[in-house]
Amino acid sequence: MERRIKHIFKGQPASDGAGVKLTRLFGGSSLEALDPFLMLDEFNSDKADDYIAGFPSHPHRGFETVTYMLEGNMLHQDHLGNEGLLRSGDVQWMTAARGIIHSEMPQQVDGLMRGFQLWINLPAAEKMKSPNYKDISAKNIPIVENEQIQIKVIAGEINWSNQLVKGAVHGISTEPLYLDVRLKAEQTFSLPTPSDHAVLVYVFDGQVEIDNIAVQSQHMVQMQLGDLLKVKAKNNAAFLVLAGKPLKEPIAHWGPFVMNTR
Repeated sequence: MERRIKHIFKGQPASDGAGVKLTRLFGGSSLEALDPFLMLDEFNSDKADDYIAGFPSHPHRGFETVTYMLEGNMLHQDHLGNEGLLRSGDVQWMTAARGIIHSEMPQQVDGLMRGFQLWINLPAAEKMKSPNYKDISAKNIPIVENEQIQIKVIAGEINWSNQLVKGAVHGISTEPLYLDVRLKAEQTFSLPTPSDHAVLVYVFDGQVEIDNIAVQSQHMVQMQLGDLLKVKAKNNAAFLVLAGKPLKEPIAHWGPFVMNTR
């Protein structure tokens, strides 16, 4: 059954960290509706004043943060002694679990800084496990492509030309799928999905058509249940595909902490 649109979110201007300007697609309320996803932000500016103050030391607990850089350089440091410089195309996958204090600070004073931060919930049984941090270089993210399409498989796995392609991250309880898809005009992207998984599509460049409805850039689409996602590019387009297994557990959210009870 082809998935239909359930809801379309328009990104809203927001500020986080020490004043970093960003676009918030969702986060902070009605989190059960997008289970297991908790938040998605896009930062996108070539004005240093919009990002230079960065995200000084702050805590997280109970979920995973995924930072994906399209352009720019960001330095991660945490209280466990981890340090990693994210460059264009790199990914940082951090499992906060029982608690981590980290900072994410721009390593540039001019130029474009663009990317995304996604929050993915952890099941109750894993919220108090040891935290973990992983840097993923752009060169280690599998890419499949032809003349019409390019797909970066950041997390999860897809079947491409009868071959199973595993992403840079897999083996996580919520079974997250994280794809960066670049699609030529008038081409269609089709993706089989587990019928009970949550599926989101965020268009960050160009315009697409889903379920016969036009979706502009800076809009995110929440899909209904089904086992096939179809996205058609109206012009050259770029979008994220996010999918995951719902936890169906209580969510108690307070700032950078997401647990099951207050």
